[in-house]
Amino acid sequence: MSILFSPLTLRGTTLRNRLWVSPMCMYSAADGVPQEWHHTHLAQFASGGAGLIVAEATAVSPEGRISPRDTGIWTDEQRNAWAPIVAAIHARGSKAGIQLAHAGRKASTWWPFSGRRGSVAAEDGGWPTLAPSAVAYEGFAEPVALDAAGIDAVVSDFAAATRRSLEAGFEVLEVHGAHGYLLHQFLSPLSNRRDDEYGGSLENRARLLLRVVRAVRDAAGGARAGKPGVWRGSPQEGVPLIVRISATDAADGGFDVDEAAIVAEWAVEAGADLIDVSSGGLVAHQAIEVSPGYQVPLAAKIRKTAGVPVTAVGMITDGAHAESVLAAGDADAVFVGREWLRDPHFALRAAHELGVEVDYWPKQYQRARWAN
Repeated sequence: MSILFSPLTLRGTTLRNRLWVSPMCMYSAADGVPQEWHHTHLAQFASGGAGLIVAEATAVSPEGRISPRDTGIWTDEQRNAWAPIVAAIHARGSKAGIQLAHAGRKASTWWPFSGRRGSVAAEDGGWPTLAPSAVAYEGFAEPVALDAAGIDAVVSDFAAATRRSLEAGFEVLEVHGAHGYLLHQFLSPLSNRRDDEYGGSLENRARLLLRVVRAVRDAAGGARAGKPGVWRGSPQEGVPLIVRISATDAADGGFDVDEAAIVAEWAVEAGADLIDVSSGGLVAHQAIEVSPGYQVPLAAKIRKTAGVPVTAVGMITDGAHAESVLAAGDADAVFVGREWLRDPHFALRAAHELGVEVDYWPKQYQRARWAN
C-alpha cells in the first residue's frame, strides 16, 4: 500500500494522490494575464499524474506583483484567461489550485532571466512597494509602511481575488505567507518594526495573515475549521484553503519554527485546512544548508506540535523519498517543484518505480507504461 498514491480529501474535494506541484513563478505574463506558456506548462503536469497543481504566486493587486511579468487575478480579464487553463487541468484529472500573493517590499523587481537585478525603476515600469515598516530588503528600494487603510485594502484584495479565482474554476486556494513576501514580512520581527496592533507580539504580527485567512475562507465558503457555525455552511463545505509559511527566517532574531507552529494552529482555527511548510526568503543574509528533504523536519515539527495537517517540500526528487516522508508521519502530502520541471510526468514515473498501479495513465501514453 502506498500512502503517496492514496487519495486525500480536503473539505469536499478529493485529490487523487498526495504528490503535488508547487507554485513556481514563470515570469511570463503580460499585465498580469497568463499566456499560452502557462496553459502548456500547467496542463502537462496533469497529464503526468499530479494530484494537485498550484499555479504560481498570483498577485491580488498590481502593486503585489514580484515583477512586472507576474500573473495576477485582480481583473476580470485575468480571471477569464485563467479559466481555460483550469479547464485543461481538470480535463486531465488533476485539481487546480492558485497561490494568492502580495510581494510587499519584494515587489517591483526584475525577473530572474531579465539580465538585471534589484528594484525596477518607475521609468522601466516599476512602482512604489508596500511593507509593514519602511525597512528595505537588502539591495531593493525602500518600501512605504502600510497605514490602517492600506492594510484593510490588502485584506479586501485577497477576498476579491478569491472570488475571481472561484469564478475561473480553481478548486483549491493557497495564501502565500512565506518566502519574505508581505504576509511573512508582517510575521517577522526583522521586517516588522510597527508599534501598533500589527507589531510587537506574535499575536499582533500574525494579525494580518489571520485577517486574510478569514477573509479568504469567508469568500470561499464553509465553516471555520474546528469551529462549525462561525462561518456559513459546514466544515465540509467550501473550497480547501492552504496557507504557505516559512517556518524559519534562518537569521538571528527572526521568525522561527516555534512561533510558526503557533501561527499554524491559529491559521487552521481561522479557516485553513492545510499548512504548506517552507522556509526562508525574508532576508538576504539567511543561513540555510540545502540538502535532500532539508525542510521536512520543519513540517514534521509543526505537524506534531500544532496537531495540524501539513505538506512537506524541499529537494524531494524521487517517489521513494516522497513515500518515506509520508510513511514516517512527517507530512500529509508532498509538494515538489524542480523535479516536475525536469520530468512533467513525475507522478507516473514515481508510481512505476514504487510498483503502484494507478488508473490515470493517459490512453495516449499506455505504450510507455511498462518497462518493455
